[in-house]
Amino acid sequence: MTVGDEDVRVAALRIAVSRLRRQLAVLPADFPDRDIAEDELASLAAMTAHGVPEVPRLYRSLLLIAGAIGSVSALSRGLTDVRHAVELFGDPPPR
Repeated sequence: MTVGDEDVRVAALRIAVSRLRRQLAVLPADFPDRDIAEDELASLAAMTAHGVPEVPRLYRSLLLIAGAIGSVSALSRGLTDVRHAVELFGDPPPR
């Protein structure tokens, strides 16, 4: 499904990633895996700039982000939004 020239799934993912990046940027707390979360969010943002991302890569990034910030309750809503946006692309690939 597209709106104009853009896939709505890509737009939803870009918005969710942007929100979580802003939430992470203003979070005063430092935690050991913050750099991992920031790097993977930057990767997801870059993927949304180049068309429809690869589903396996989306889920890999989601797992890394969740592992990095999963225990930071202030970011839980933003992480949930990113997960929902990733799920718009379909099920994760079988293992």
